[in-house]
Amino acid sequence: MRGYIGVDVGSVSTNVVAIDDEVNVIEKVYLRTQGQPIKVVQEGLKAIAEKCGDIEIAGAGTTGSGRRLASVIVGADCVKNEITAHAIAASHAVPGVQTVFEIGGQDSKIIILRNGVVIDFAMNTVCAAGTGSFLDHQAMRLNIPIEQFGDLALKAEVPVRIAGRCAVFAESDMIHKQQMGHRIEDIVCGLCEALVRNYLNNVGKGKDILPPVVFQGGVAANAGMKRAFEKALGEAVIVPEHYNVMGAIGAAILAAEEVKRRGTKTLFRGFEVVDDDFEARSFECKGCPNRCEVINIIRDGDTIARWGDRCGKWEAL
Repeated sequence: MRGYIGVDVGSVSTNVVAIDDEVNVIEKVYLRTQGQPIKVVQEGLKAIAEKCGDIEIAGAGTTGSGRRLASVIVGADCVKNEITAHAIAASHAVPGVQTVFEIGGQDSKIIILRNGVVIDFAMNTVCAAGTGSFLDHQAMRLNIPIEQFGDLALKAEVPVRIAGRCAVFAESDMIHKQQMGHRIEDIVCGLCEALVRNYLNNVGKGKDILPPVVFQGGVAANAGMKRAFEKALGEAVIVPEHYNVMGAIGAAILAAEEVKRRGTKTLFRGFEVVDDDFEARSFECKGCPNRCEVINIIRDGDTIARWGDRCGKWEAL
């Protein structure tokens, strides 16, 4: 079987997928990055290799905040930003999609498409309310497994209104509502609605939100958040089957397109890289007042990539 690898390295999670020529997901792996992107990318590739058997990889793509590092490890044919990768994956999952909500562990974004083209987007800035990490924290504080958080919200009878304009206010207001004796289901539902208001008022501010609306990212697993979005918008919100690895799927699709466009063999290094010794080192260039931090990526003692200098002095190996 022939397949394409997509890797999405974020600050909280690292996702690796393998798709076939028809963009069917052959295998997917969702891992916690835990501040060790090199190790986790290797673990993801190893898991994919074990699950896929003798799959022939014809292309590889990377995205996410660690996309450049991941591209060096895997040997990527295509390196793309998260906005493009998520938009491409959403368009394949839901043809004609016009709005994409993406909420991950540390960031959230909205992507506006028209006729399959991204025309606008926005990402959260300083406020952490509405992200997966904030929900994880509140679930832990309430002693509720995060997997049950959404289902609990669906059992609410009279959701309480919680101030969700920032993470600090939301948490203190939620504690206040607990002290007033509100049911836990109503508080959890109220929190979901507060986070949705925060998202729409900050990330989605001024955006023309039109259906179909796709909701993806790890938080899309929360049924309470999906219903809160539908209540606020008065529209159905679609959660695609592979909602938590859409960035990696988009990277794999883009890699497949790039290899076919180029008409050459893939740059993928092979699954053998899971046993290689990769290391990142940096130094400050003192060649000019910019004092750039130059990053070296070393594999088994050899420098294989270098970036970070504004003038390009160090990029040539």
